[in-house]
Amino acid sequence: MAKAAIVILAGNESHADYGRLANALEAAKEFAETEGDELELIFDGAGTQWIPELEDEESDYHELYQAVRDDAAVCDFCSGAFGVEDAVADSGLVTLDEYEGHPSIRSLVDDDYEIITF
Repeated sequence: MAKAAIVILAGNESHADYGRLANALEAAKEFAETEGDELELIFDGAGTQWIPELEDEESDYHELYQAVRDDAAVCDFCSGAFGVEDAVADSGLVTLDEYEGHPSIRSLVDDDYEIITF
């Protein structure tokens, strides 16, 4: 059994960012599909900008995102800072604000999650 917290920090401005997103979603899917594994998928920082695109059924990454959406959450503070708070609210995704408006990475470490950032 593995416990992984995959944190997507990459924005959506470059080809490399799209590569980071694709790799993060693929890694998340592998954990989600493995019996007994625990997954937390967190969109944080500029990574929150992906939510409007991933929620769009026309997105190239929508299907892959749907495979892990149930494990996804979004930084509350950063969704506002990056101007996507309405899209996040519309998505119905959980927002995290445990530490000064942000997800608590320390809590994840304390719960024995491996933190993987993209």
